[in-house]
Amino acid sequence: MEIQGLGKIVITAGIVLTVVGVLMLLAPKLPFIGKLPGDFYFKRDGVSFYFPLATSIIASIILSLVISFLFRGK
Repeated sequence: MEIQGLGKIVITAGIVLTVVGVLMLLAPKLPFIGKLPGDFYFKRDGVSFYFPLATSIIASIILSLVISFLFRGK
């Protein structure tokens, strides 16, 4: 692998990590994250279980679009 190719990978990874970090900071301020229809929350006898199915699907679609946009043409 060429050094330029490795440099592009490191830059892309840095951008992705920065975007993920910003989203993690902003997520508590977005009212719909984690409260979509299809996110499951169960609480019984002092035990709670949360499974964000719909939020995970939406995040997967968005990340797939972003990654395909970044790597189109390669």
